[in-house]
Amino acid sequence: MSQNIYDDPQFFAGYATLDRSVKGLEGAPEWPSLQAMLPPITGLRVVDLGCGYGWFCRWAQQQGASQITGFDISQRMLAQAREMTRGDEIVYRYADLQTLTLPANSCDLVYSSLALHYLPDIAPLFAPLQQALVPGGTLVFSAEHPIYTAPLQQGWRVDEQGQKSWPVSHYQQEGERVSNWFAEGVIKQHRKLSSWITRLSPRVLCWSSWMSGVRAPNRLSNSPPWMKRKNVR
Repeated sequence: MSQNIYDDPQFFAGYATLDRSVKGLEGAPEWPSLQAMLPPITGLRVVDLGCGYGWFCRWAQQQGASQITGFDISQRMLAQAREMTRGDEIVYRYADLQTLTLPANSCDLVYSSLALHYLPDIAPLFAPLQQALVPGGTLVFSAEHPIYTAPLQQGWRVDEQGQKSWPVSHYQQEGERVSNWFAEGVIKQHRKLSSWITRLSPRVLCWSSWMSGVRAPNRLSNSPPWMKRKNVR
């Protein structure tokens, strides 16, 4: 089972202070890159894996999706999403993505932002997603970049000039990483870029786009915590 750190009161309170929690998609630096990969939404049946506050679900609703289902392992997140949502097009459901199953041909678009790196194994998820998507359906997802999940001891270093950098180590050593982010003992899974591709490739008939990193300097400059990510060694 995946860790449910988002129901930890301390973590949930800290996460609520992030721009992506306060401003929604406009506060998420990766959003322009993900949005550019999306097909026209009108009339689509949409699934959001790790929906959180439901920002993407509500955006899809505004874009004319016919049916939207948001899944999350956090009851606190689901409660927040339901409180912020109006209309009958969106349904929020509890699910551990590690064991999620969906009806065959039940959706046109599967979307997931910064959720899959929490899963101990991503391969069991991709098989049911392939069955759930209609022929020609679309999967768009983002995950934390392996250069940030790689170090066993994660943290920024500061040199004599006060410049911060993120040393990369243990990249080849995949598996569990434990960090203290808003709360102690946050578990993420480190996977090499090649592993993401090889686990997904048998399930994908056509790759349309793959982006490594977020290339939106104007959005980084408006989001101080992300500025530090310019310096990676």
